[in-house]
Amino acid sequence: MKITMAHGSGGKATSELISNLFAKNFGNSVLLRMEDSAIVPGAEKIAVTTDSFVVTPLFFKGGDIGRLAVCGTVNDLAVSGAVPKYLTCGFILEEGADTEELDRIAASMAETAKEAGVMIVAGDTKVIEGKGGVYINTAGVGFLPEGVSYSAAACRPGDAVLLSGNLGDHHAAILSGRMGIENTIQSDCAPLNGMMEALKKSGARVRTVRDVTRGGLATILNEFAAASRCCIELSEDAIPVSEQVRGFCGILGLDPLYMGNEGKLAAVVAKDDAEKALSAIRSDRYGENAAVIGTVTEEKRAAVLLRTPIGGTRIVTELYGEGLPRIC
Repeated sequence: MKITMAHGSGGKATSELISNLFAKNFGNSVLLRMEDSAIVPGAEKIAVTTDSFVVTPLFFKGGDIGRLAVCGTVNDLAVSGAVPKYLTCGFILEEGADTEELDRIAASMAETAKEAGVMIVAGDTKVIEGKGGVYINTAGVGFLPEGVSYSAAACRPGDAVLLSGNLGDHHAAILSGRMGIENTIQSDCAPLNGMMEALKKSGARVRTVRDVTRGGLATILNEFAAASRCCIELSEDAIPVSEQVRGFCGILGLDPLYMGNEGKLAAVVAKDDAEKALSAIRSDRYGENAAVIGTVTEEKRAAVLLRTPIGGTRIVTELYGEGLPRIC
């Protein structure tokens, strides 16, 4: 089998590649949980994650590859319940990369790390032949408080599904910059550890949390449904999407449910704690547009359904193939 672009989309082809190749060879009890961070024993429990960043353009409205690298790594730790502490950073630079741009990227990483309260403690640089490209690989370490445990397999009938804000901003900002489309859409690229701390302190019974990145909300919720063998029903009217992004999607024929984000999380919480959790998320500067968007139903099948404004229902599948223009 040859690798295609679809294998990097975050959808079904990505999942099959992970299961059939990487999990087969690297599989262990930690890796096979397939959470956003690996929770491993130590002096205390620690969470470990790794990520790579290959975005084009390097600079975009609302962020850049440096901010993206820090936020993406911090967020994978945070949504696992950990307190992010340390990052490593590896730069892969193509010959011809501009040093002034690199300085801007490094400064942005430092600023974002300070905002997120983490330290970049190790790094590496490699230079390869090419046309001036810049790529970043990171690893992150966080500490997991006693008693904190989230699992995609923990969703129960009656649970509420929450989204921390508007969908599609990051994807639309990247595509706008790449295609030369003039608008004021900005990436949502942001660290979510402050929001997660507020959620933990709220006392809400949190079943599971994920940051909504490649593959979009649709893919994340299908992972929840599959792991918990449950049906999730969404209300289309409740899902927050800005008017600008909605218009952008209308012009290009995109669906916000499958668009990538870099500063949003989806959470499933106990029904009676939905308002408590929502208030906690909204208390953070990056959660002002948070909403309850659906519920886990009694139906005994792994599926995600979307109830439309006119009363219809459609099945929402995970992203399959490319589906829409790639942003990373």
